[in-house]
Amino acid sequence: MNDKKAQTRDRILQAASSALITRGPIEPSVSEVMSAAGLTVGGFYAHFDSKDAMMLEVFSHLLSRRREALEAISGDLPGEERRRLLADFYLSRKHRDASELACPLPSTVGEMARLPESFRQALAEHVELMTAQLSSSPEEANTALADVALMLGGLALARALGPGDLSDRVLRAAKSAVL
Repeated sequence: MNDKKAQTRDRILQAASSALITRGPIEPSVSEVMSAAGLTVGGFYAHFDSKDAMMLEVFSHLLSRRREALEAISGDLPGEERRRLLADFYLSRKHRDASELACPLPSTVGEMARLPESFRQALAEHVELMTAQLSSSPEEANTALADVALMLGGLALARALGPGDLSDRVLRAAKSAVL
């Protein structure tokens, strides 16, 4: 792929990432994503076979980046300490209110039934990898899996409630259950 085409593709993926994080993979249209990238719809198919293909690539990439970031800051810590560190960030007001670099799962998991099976496969792979990353032993894996579910549910509910006292309480309660 030449440099100009690669740069254009990156612009599209950035715009799609923002749209997926804030609105999920179904609602944003190709036209909306291309417009946010400063491009016309006509050039879309030079880069992607379909909207689902673009959103799946963005979804998988965002999940991978989250695992890489966790590994970079906590790779040498025991599983329990990794979960605490993750909960401190994941269940924070800053993360709840973020529109950039936020977790795409709260905006996506509710739509899984309407998405192609490849999205569920990417989600399952991410959950398995996160569970392994957050546990130091096979015995600890179920605790890590429960903590991942608790953190996702807590963040999704807090985002749905929006900034405010009840949302803050949800974040604190979920964090205290992980810690």
